[in-house]
Amino acid sequence: MTRADLPPTAATRRAVVTGASSGIGAATVRLLRAHGWDVVGVARRADRLEALAAETGADVFVADVTSQADVDALRDQLLSLGPIHALVNNAGGALGLSSVEASDADDWIRMFDVNVVGVKRVTSALLPLLRAAVVPGASADILTVTSIAGHLAYEGGGGYVAAKHAVASMVAVLRLELAGEPIRVTEIAPGMVHTEEFSLVRFGGDQAKADAVYDNVPNPLYAEDIAEAIVHMLELPFYVNLDLVTIKPVAQAAPHKVIRGELKPR
Repeated sequence: MTRADLPPTAATRRAVVTGASSGIGAATVRLLRAHGWDVVGVARRADRLEALAAETGADVFVADVTSQADVDALRDQLLSLGPIHALVNNAGGALGLSSVEASDADDWIRMFDVNVVGVKRVTSALLPLLRAAVVPGASADILTVTSIAGHLAYEGGGGYVAAKHAVASMVAVLRLELAGEPIRVTEIAPGMVHTEEFSLVRFGGDQAKADAVYDNVPNPLYAEDIAEAIVHMLELPFYVNLDLVTIKPVAQAAPHKVIRGELKPR
């Protein structure tokens, strides 16, 4: 038997993508739509979502993953749309680059709420919908975007590193808990990705500090690179589970080791 003997995948599938208003989330919505998926983009900023909907034809829903009421409303709206085959937990972010001692505890709370508890809220709410959509010879997907910070520590990243370690561990637990069901639980852990907002938000809107993160780094990753990997993971045959995909630019060996300047052989 070969893959050619397997039944075909359904022609149209529907994915929910959180954090869809910019960066990796928006790029993932665009690429899924280009591949023929129905997509529901979820984020807090209505204007960004409306523009994305006009550009791509995706459905959109305004919700904050840190609000249980918003997540419940999202679930109720999705029930009216039809089957949900994939959830891309992408909403997240970093705040600050201070030491564990000096960092703001409120920033830690906010990072845990969006990066960890938000993923739990959305996953719990949509898991029954994902189960209901599975047909014989297919699987549903819960794909969570974490970070290499969830697997390797670096100075100044205490709150973000802790939050991303927590969500990576949660994904691993979820995979064990759902074993035996036709639901793939996957994680993609990006390294340095040059998006318009990640570092800007981290540094409280300080554009100079945000720009310095990527200064003279030869080809950091871009949102489209991560979106391409995400879509590949979702479109693999239903029995293939990429538990963890770590993706970094060639110029980055670790969170704390980034090469600036030309890459050249010795």
